[in-house]
Amino acid sequence: MTQSKTSPAKTTPAKTIKVTQIKGLIGTKQSHRDTIRGLGLRRINHTVQLEDTPCVRGMINKVFYLVKCEA
Repeated sequence: MTQSKTSPAKTTPAKTIKVTQIKGLIGTKQSHRDTIRGLGLRRINHTVQLEDTPCVRGMINKVFYLVKCEA
């Protein structure tokens, strides 16, 4: 029996989005506060770099009025 060689999985460099919280969370819905926390943001002007996935895009769209994003 011959072992077949499998080629290593080709990985493309993951694209990232830079997300910055620009407004405070006081007076916002609890689900929006949870979404901001899920994005990894903690305070105003805090910036994180996240992978550009549909899931992350949906979270950003939900709280668009609280964040600023750059490619």
